[in-house]
Amino acid sequence: MTSYLSTAWRLSAISLALIAAGAQAAPTVSRLTPPSELFSSGNEGPVIARFLPGQRFDLQATVRPDDASKTITAASFAINGKTVDGTVAIKACGKDCLPNVPANAALTTVRAVSAMKPGIHTFTVTATQSDGQTVTAKGNFEVIPLLAGGQKVKNIIVMLGDGMGAAQRTAARIVAGGYTQGKVITPLAMDTFPVTGMVKTASLNSVVTDSSPGMTSYVSGNKNNNNEEGVFPDDTIDPFDNPRIEYLSEYLHRTQGKALGVVTTADVFDATPAGNAIHTSNRGAGTGIVDQFLDDRGNTGLTVLMGGGRKWFVPSTVPGSARGDKTDYAFSTTDAHTAEIVKRWKAAPGQLDKDRDLLAEFQTAGFKYAADKTALDSIDAGKTDRLLGLFAHSNMNVALDKMDGRRNKARGVTGRVVDDYGFPDQPMLDEMTAKALGVLERQKNGFVLMVEGASIDKQAHNMDTERWMLDTIEFDRTIKLVQEFARKRGDTLVIVTADHECSGAALIGGSRVTDTRLQELVREGGVANIRDKVVGIYEQAGFPKYKLSADGYPETTDIDYKLLVGYGANSDRYEDFRTNDRPLQDSQQPFVKKEPLSAYPAGPMARDVDGKFMVTGQVPGDSAVHTATDIPLSAFGPGAWSFTGVQDNTDVFFKLAQAANGVVLPEGLALAKPVKRKK
Repeated sequence: MTSYLSTAWRLSAISLALIAAGAQAAPTVSRLTPPSELFSSGNEGPVIARFLPGQRFDLQATVRPDDASKTITAASFAINGKTVDGTVAIKACGKDCLPNVPANAALTTVRAVSAMKPGIHTFTVTATQSDGQTVTAKGNFEVIPLLAGGQKVKNIIVMLGDGMGAAQRTAARIVAGGYTQGKVITPLAMDTFPVTGMVKTASLNSVVTDSSPGMTSYVSGNKNNNNEEGVFPDDTIDPFDNPRIEYLSEYLHRTQGKALGVVTTADVFDATPAGNAIHTSNRGAGTGIVDQFLDDRGNTGLTVLMGGGRKWFVPSTVPGSARGDKTDYAFSTTDAHTAEIVKRWKAAPGQLDKDRDLLAEFQTAGFKYAADKTALDSIDAGKTDRLLGLFAHSNMNVALDKMDGRRNKARGVTGRVVDDYGFPDQPMLDEMTAKALGVLERQKNGFVLMVEGASIDKQAHNMDTERWMLDTIEFDRTIKLVQEFARKRGDTLVIVTADHECSGAALIGGSRVTDTRLQELVREGGVANIRDKVVGIYEQAGFPKYKLSADGYPETTDIDYKLLVGYGANSDRYEDFRTNDRPLQDSQQPFVKKEPLSAYPAGPMARDVDGKFMVTGQVPGDSAVHTATDIPLSAFGPGAWSFTGVQDNTDVFFKLAQAANGVVLPEGLALAKPVKRKK
């Protein structure tokens, strides 16, 4: 009897345990979007996602069934307990998700939602498994109130010096402005802006951002992952189906009819220009990126697009074209997961069209096209509604090389680098911007313009000191032009900032020798000659004296007793402290492996080798890298005084929106509030 009861008890206990285990088994939510500390850590703050009243964004959750035999059959989203209107698309992962996500997991998404009421909101997803089990997960986001009382601006201009930290600004001031007895002779234009603050630059997934989230934080109000633009991360491999965030350009075009202008010295598909209008999780998906510029102009108000990047605009059959189906997008109209992007966001469906002649289609859409400076000069901005300028296959040449080409041409001498690249007639950044302003000021509802000095960053990556110095000067000359435009109008807000700092540049001192002597020491070579006999620190640095030509750039950067720069985020390199005749190879150029570009130095270890002074780097690879250092922001015009203090990069978006809406933000927006964390 005892044995029977004991056995029965054990069987009953096992049965109850199995039933309990079965009852506990349930689907799980492994990702909830917008990103939220409430979901990821259980803490109510800090609030990660913030939006303007009415700004659109997507809600999404990745839901995993409790075993491989089950599926997710239903899902709903709610904000503050109220079910969100709109189709909830349920997409089974299959082979379309990342390798660590089960094939029977599902992405549940509702597109283009918004909230109007200011304050912190809780949102939830509830998903049902095929056996009836359910799971609920919650997160939060904040809607930032806009309070009446500010001066409304008509135009917003964002001057973005890519990679431009305090050291890059200071170097440009020393070279272009000069010092005497410790005082600046001629300040930079950006130094004359009345307001300057500091910006924290971290991305959603790192303290060190790349250019994609570095830019998009300013024009979406939200953090993106590195390499992603205008989207939150998801679990699919498709770079164009991620949850979207409405850009400043889209928001102001939809609500006020403002136009968008994008001007850059980079390839226009690059992270910073694309980070004003394009939604993708892959900043390298160039075909789809440039297609979105044209096809979604009805959402962004794109009116001006100028820079390099012609390789993306010509059919794949044209030599040098980079178009390809692998970097394109095509939204299925039968799969609700992507069909809702077309329906709710009014996005173009796209197609895999590597042989598309996008250059011709821009012109058919009414854009006047300039292929070089001569063509740009011939365009009457006062009679032009839309403008496209593509001045190189990929990134444009830098200021040092463009000016060298112009000066050689004026002397009747064949230019050097610009001729090798095949584009001897490229405009400077201020020339492009002047034409862009002429076109955009015809817009009766105003505009948002982003102007990028792109190669401050690219040449800092290369540790090519004189090239990033002159690009910073080119950028500041453009700032002066924009400042005068804003000063005359009185209705334009201008900010000057960077997406991040690049290379950990440090102005370590000045040369103690003439350039003639420096060349002799380079021939003798080695640390004892090039470093110990050349580098002057503290009072030995003195005040380097560069002489500017009539064109506004130094007559030469190889002066006696020149400014010397070191790097704190550098790879191994050789250094001789003299200007390099040729830049490093640019891997984005389609003909980089053909002569004459193939003869350019492949990396910093193939440059300045004769001097035998190798500087050991602190990072692997052959490039200097971005740093987590805060960067300066200067502001001019109505609303400028809101940009004081230390602020998060996402705060900048709300301050720009404040100005565009003629409102003031609640006090303390940029101040981090203490968060009580769970133990």
